[in-house]
Amino acid sequence: MDIRQLQYFAEVVKQRSFTRAAEVLHVSQPSISKMIKSLEAELGVTLLDRSDRKMELTDAGELVYEHATKVLQLMESLSASVAEMRNLQRGKVKIGMMPTVGSFLLPHVIARFKQKYPGIDMEMREYSAKRLEVQVEQGHIDVGLTVLPVNTQSFAAVPLSAEDLVAIVHREHWLSGREAVSLAELKDESFILFTEEYALHDVVRQACRRSGFEPHVAYMSSLWDFVGEMVATRLGISLVPRSVARRLNNSLLKTVRISSPPIDWQYALIYRKDGYLSHAARAFIAFVQQHLTS
Repeated sequence: MDIRQLQYFAEVVKQRSFTRAAEVLHVSQPSISKMIKSLEAELGVTLLDRSDRKMELTDAGELVYEHATKVLQLMESLSASVAEMRNLQRGKVKIGMMPTVGSFLLPHVIARFKQKYPGIDMEMREYSAKRLEVQVEQGHIDVGLTVLPVNTQSFAAVPLSAEDLVAIVHREHWLSGREAVSLAELKDESFILFTEEYALHDVVRQACRRSGFEPHVAYMSSLWDFVGEMVATRLGISLVPRSVARRLNNSLLKTVRISSPPIDWQYALIYRKDGYLSHAARAFIAFVQQHLTS
């Protein structure tokens, strides 16, 4: 059954005339007659009583007209809804983010995005870096905010802003008076790291190995503020993004720059290379890229 069959039939009933229906639809009258006859043949019933000068609906015609108007209304509603999504008047974006990243970078960007696109719903969830990649790969979230590097065979990555890692130490630590320190100088220190499912764990370990030593990991935590508290009680030192260090509002802590070699911390949005991205998700990626690119 062709949607045009229902459209032509409904318009004939509405106008009570083949001629007027043809004018409204901008088609020829024979085309309308042919379409309605094909509908009657397909359904195996007569829809219009043409025996008198006055055209009347048969019982079957009344039933078909009732359902045809509902179908046409649904089609119109569907077209309008799709147009709204295409024009970003509605939609939904599911976002995954690392706790050490999203809480610092995303809130103000999301607020601006919602001002521009109030009809788009945002769903945000926190994951460790490794878990976040799994969620994106399995299609449970549309976009992930993480740090590079990522598996470029599975994900498309949109680089954003970058910062460096810094050492945080107790204010009476021997490094507290230094402006900068080389990573090799930290080989005898006790490290407090994020747990292994977080990208920061691997980044710090790999950087230490490149500087010729395996870090002595005294403690691990998944909470950046708890890491700060452990450093403040002299249980060790930690390497964290500079933005995290700034938010560790503790007078017992000092921040020291890593000078040789500096450790980059590159933020990025990732999404599946082979996955579908909605108009809303694409708009969000472009918006974040505009506001968070170095």
